[in-house]
Amino acid sequence: MPSSAAASRHGLTGRVILQIIPELDAGGAERSVIEMAEVLVAAGARAPVACLGGRMVPELQAHGGEFLPFPAHTKNPFSMARNVGRLCALIREHRVDLIHARSRAPAWVALAAARRTGIPFVTTYHGSYADTSAPKRFYNSVMARGDRVIANSVFTQRAIQAVYPFAAARVTVIHDGTDLRQFTPSLVAPSRVAAMRAAWGVETGQRIVLLAARLTSWKGHRVLIEAARLLRARGLSGIAFIMAGDAQGRSGYVAELDQLIAAAGLEAVVRRVGHCADMPAALLASEIVVVPSTKPEAFGRTAVEAQAMGIPVVVSDLGAVPETVLAPPQVSDAGRSGWRVPPNDATALADAIAAGLAATPADRAGLAARARGHIVANFALERTQQAGMALYAELLS
Repeated sequence: MPSSAAASRHGLTGRVILQIIPELDAGGAERSVIEMAEVLVAAGARAPVACLGGRMVPELQAHGGEFLPFPAHTKNPFSMARNVGRLCALIREHRVDLIHARSRAPAWVALAAARRTGIPFVTTYHGSYADTSAPKRFYNSVMARGDRVIANSVFTQRAIQAVYPFAAARVTVIHDGTDLRQFTPSLVAPSRVAAMRAAWGVETGQRIVLLAARLTSWKGHRVLIEAARLLRARGLSGIAFIMAGDAQGRSGYVAELDQLIAAAGLEAVVRRVGHCADMPAALLASEIVVVPSTKPEAFGRTAVEAQAMGIPVVVSDLGAVPETVLAPPQVSDAGRSGWRVPPNDATALADAIAAGLAATPADRAGLAARARGHIVANFALERTQQAGMALYAELLS
């Protein structure tokens, strides 16, 4: 648990901080909701969360957060308009002091409800939103309309300021944090790693290259499949390429991936394994973790968590990656914490995977120490939680 003494110094005891998000199912924004609820409860505040529900609700409640069933997922304009009144009623019923929105549709509802009830409104810009038209830019703009706008990286901050200059003075960078109580190699029992390998059907002696991300096209699954084909053509064997993540209803994309795997004759080595509930064990079971995104990651939790576990990472060099993964030319080759490659470049991805797999035990140990030290120094969860608490306290002072 977070230190209650450290948390209480912000003066939030007795306050009610409501977070709103579509669902608590899986993802970085959802994880941030629970992490913030935990430190609020430790400070003596209440931490209700308004959302549709999801598999992470029991975890929220275990940390002392409160689940308020609410149709925050809806994007229907008429339903959103009705939701404003419903949210105002919740704010009054629970005597909410501040509302924090983490997704666009519920943020519009929260903005209207906050203005009606006179409470502060905070947003967190968790992702890079497509702004291909003026209506889309306006819809996205709600995430820049908070009394304070949290950007989860410097990359995100610059993107907000470029598109919504009116928000520039209200943007604060608070990187997503990594919970080192979970993401520490010595705290993961070997039985958990063995259970993960068994669940994935990985044979004894096979090394794992892991892509852990929801099954959506920009996460780079196609690039990894092609890289796996190239590596096999070079004669590399004994590798299992694991794609762990929810399909979230994208049946067409899933079918496309399965066809690509079959066409390349990779059914025996590339496999989809669905949602992963034990990420520390999954990362520790892996030889290499890849994040071959084809669009910018606004932060990229998987790469950070893998480094915390001392696992080599190969990431696309775009978005917030230069903030989280050390690699040339930012540092010398001897100072790298992973490999950064051009997006959509299967050959470069294959080359970096091969380099990681070929590292000597001494080189791997050095890289693991640098990677974990980088994360502990810059992305520990407590830093994130305390920065969020300070921001709440400033608005409520």
